[in-house]
Amino acid sequence: MKQKHLNIQVVYENKDFLALNKPAGVLVHHTNSKSKEGEVLTDWLIRNYPEVKNVGDDPETRPGIVHRLDKDTSGILLIPRTQEYFYYLKNLFQNREVQKTYLALVRGVVKDDAGSVDKPIGLKSGTVKRTVFTKNAKMIKEAVTHYKVIERLANHTLLEVCPKTGRTHQIRVHLASIGHPVVGDKVYGGKDNSLGRLFLHAYSVEFSPEPGKSLKLTADLPDDLTQYLHSAKLAEQ
Repeated sequence: MKQKHLNIQVVYENKDFLALNKPAGVLVHHTNSKSKEGEVLTDWLIRNYPEVKNVGDDPETRPGIVHRLDKDTSGILLIPRTQEYFYYLKNLFQNREVQKTYLALVRGVVKDDAGSVDKPIGLKSGTVKRTVFTKNAKMIKEAVTHYKVIERLANHTLLEVCPKTGRTHQIRVHLASIGHPVVGDKVYGGKDNSLGRLFLHAYSVEFSPEPGKSLKLTADLPDDLTQYLHSAKLAEQ
């Protein structure tokens, strides 16, 4: 596994695409306040894989980007290296043929061993926050998230989470809506931020890299989340 600047690990690569392990704290691409953001993942991409400079729907702003992770979410990110493969991956995502699995530590003890949240998500009027209370929301879209309990602690639960749709902040909004916000979520989970980031990690993606084949790529839980989980277990014994 190669590792270069920005602590970004290359989990897998071939002539068509890369799979990167994005660390928390790194933006995927620049926003309007570019001067304040420092280096972002697309800067690293262009420097190390310059062929992606002209790949994507908006390569000027988001070169090589076919899906995203929040700044404070770590884990697997697929990057097409050609425009042809960009369209191939985009089609897989649009047709829900990429299975994404996340690990999330949430507040409280989740009672059911497994469950689903099927609630449309919209943009809360006058804010950048998303909400399941869509009466006065904008840009309302279908959203479905499945989850399974991995481990219960006294005051927290470790979940495996599989979003079936790809809405902005979907996992965070859906888990908060059932009373179990992601640890470290200052936007949807309150002010407690003892972790300093979200306990949300894109653990794996499974898809067909070409017709007739299947590939599953994984990124282990990073050290900071592993240590936090260990500390939580000790504190809640």
